[in-house]
Amino acid sequence: MTELLNTLYIQTPGASLHLEHDTVRVVIPEVPQRHVLPLRRLESIVVMGNIQISSQLMSRCAEDGRPIVWMSRGGRFLNRTDGPTRGNVLLRHAQHLAHADPVQCLGIAQACVAGKIQNCRQVVLRAARDAPKHRTRLREVAETLADAVESLSETEHVDSVFGVEGSAARVYFEAFALMLRTDTGIDFPGRVKRPATDPANALLSFLYGLTRSMVHGACEQVGLDPYIGFLHGLRPGKPALVLDLMEELRPVAADRIALTLVNRKQVRSDHFETLPGGAVQLTEEGRKEVLTQWQAHRKKEFAHRLLGRKVPMALLPAAQARILARHVRGDLPDYLPWTL
Repeated sequence: MTELLNTLYIQTPGASLHLEHDTVRVVIPEVPQRHVLPLRRLESIVVMGNIQISSQLMSRCAEDGRPIVWMSRGGRFLNRTDGPTRGNVLLRHAQHLAHADPVQCLGIAQACVAGKIQNCRQVVLRAARDAPKHRTRLREVAETLADAVESLSETEHVDSVFGVEGSAARVYFEAFALMLRTDTGIDFPGRVKRPATDPANALLSFLYGLTRSMVHGACEQVGLDPYIGFLHGLRPGKPALVLDLMEELRPVAADRIALTLVNRKQVRSDHFETLPGGAVQLTEEGRKEVLTQWQAHRKKEFAHRLLGRKVPMALLPAAQARILARHVRGDLPDYLPWTL
């Protein structure tokens, strides 16, 4: 049995974190209340913006294998501090050999994209069942996505896999705009990033940043090299494997939360701010609302066909990282993505 621990999110500007025996003490300017949390109950710490962390706390977290993730106020992943590299060196060697094998590399890339498109399709079908309008168009999109999954088996190169993924993403994000209620005041003009220039894209980018942090931790935990991927190319500083394993999780870990938050008006237009230059990001109050729902969603359980049981969202990345590890070691003939 794996205990589902908590992640501490700190976003108040000027806050600082300190080690106090076996606890973390959070000091917030102009707030006299004492905030102390036991370290043993924390899986990781995520800080956003101008937050200070004492060297003693960073050292203790490194010793315990408790990562600290640094993100911008807009949710962009900046960096991650952790302790010594864990995992079997033989696993990483096998991962490198799998990356160098064109056939195996292609198979894993196809699986990652197939999982993403299938989960996108399920999000669209769910919306079509509940949609008062656009039902016909959403079902057409679902059929297009099903065809895209089938076409992956015909691809012969990773570049071709990317082509299928790109075409499917364009159709899916067209449907995403239709899945948002028109009375929310938040529209989706299409996927815009680096930076996001509207509330819907700012929300998606923020949630993708949280998902990326969760997947990166899972890769490190299992002992895989986060920078050796199969779908995304190798580039200095680019965690290619993290981006690979994110693909199948994005629709459920991020897109569904975004749709729920907007359609239920839990996140509104006034939860966003426009920065000089036109970039849009969540306000402190907006981030607080999103993080509350994110934590609740992490605890939600989803069926896992290969494992034959339900798994909390927070543990799905680790489950998939272990399945990938079994494949690159030769224990499984194929990498099997997680799908709804």
